[in-house]
Amino acid sequence: MTEPLVPEDELEFRYFRAGGPGGQNVNKVSTAVHMRFDAARSPSLDEAVRTRLMKAAGSRLTNEGVIQITATRFRTQERNRDDAVERLNALIEKARIAPVKRIRTKPTKGSKERRLQAKAGRSKIKAGRGRPDFSD
Repeated sequence: MTEPLVPEDELEFRYFRAGGPGGQNVNKVSTAVHMRFDAARSPSLDEAVRTRLMKAAGSRLTNEGVIQITATRFRTQERNRDDAVERLNALIEKARIAPVKRIRTKPTKGSKERRLQAKAGRSKIKAGRGRPDFSD
């Protein structure tokens, strides 16, 4: 069983019958898992991670700040529960990595010269597109 990166009591699981493969079992057993995690009020996340997690959750995030994950990939409740926890763990791991700030640099002298030469070349090409001058 996969251990969540947040305490187990912060996760809410609901089970329901899933479609797809499983034969007669699919009509009798609630194997699909709907997991909810209240990211907005979770005491186990620091503010920076919480903000990045809620941004990374995208459409899985409700207006109340709850992340919802539905797992129906496997035929057993246990494996679907682990799948949902693994997907939440992946989101949290992604949110724990702070983005690296970009350091602005000045363009080099050579890059400035190449840009100006390219502009001059384009200018000559466009100047040659006009009507020919037969005033001689």
